[in-house]
Amino acid sequence: MVELVFLSIIQGVTEFLPISSSAHLILFSKYFNLSNANLTLDISLHLGSFLAITFYFRKDLIDFIENKELFKKILITSIPVSICGFFLIKTNYVDVLRSYSVIGWSTIIFGLILFFSDLKIINKNIKKDFSYNNAFFIGFFQILSLIPGVSRSGITITSTRILGYNRVDAAKISFLTSLPVLTIVSIYNLQKIILKNSIDISLTNLAGIFFSFMFSYLTIKLFIEFLKKFNLLIFVIYRLILGLIILFYVYN
Repeated sequence: MVELVFLSIIQGVTEFLPISSSAHLILFSKYFNLSNANLTLDISLHLGSFLAITFYFRKDLIDFIENKELFKKILITSIPVSICGFFLIKTNYVDVLRSYSVIGWSTIIFGLILFFSDLKIINKNIKKDFSYNNAFFIGFFQILSLIPGVSRSGITITSTRILGYNRVDAAKISFLTSLPVLTIVSIYNLQKIILKNSIDISLTNLAGIFFSFMFSYLTIKLFIEFLKKFNLLIFVIYRLILGLIILFYVYN
């Protein structure tokens, strides 16, 4: 129970920040030798984040009923990463990417890309400028998020900043485009939980989902407020420091 709650906190805090939740889950799991840490748990923790973002953006979701065009565009962004993710899982290539060296390099490289993309001063917004071409562009960028250390939030914000969206709307697009992906992994998670025969494991997962929800919701709220006043430099610095520490550990 303690292990799952600990991992749930990591998931809740890192899922929506541009620092890679999967990388942190892998690193903490390996470093502390957590027995419950595996790919299935990595995926299941996303359910709490899914519920948090659904609750936070409940008004936007209601607007989807009236704005079917926006709904279609959001769905389009999830197609490339869903197809590639399914392929990686079924072929077990996903395990090849879960190494310290991959995480270290991707944390640094995509942190620098995030930095340069955040220098743009154009201020497009989601209501007027979010087109189908933008949705396809963001969707293909999200494929990179399958690499631990890249960060789905980070690469989505990077792509939207490249397209010229302001920071707050870039984050909002990142949050909204996470819904289809989190829906898919949540369904996968529910299937895994149903197949579990241990009640203790099921109760532990529910506790993890609860904590993941709380920390995810708080992170979303604070991150949006942060972006109204500051740029993304602090996250870039964090990624560079973390990446260098990982690579130092790998090559020494």
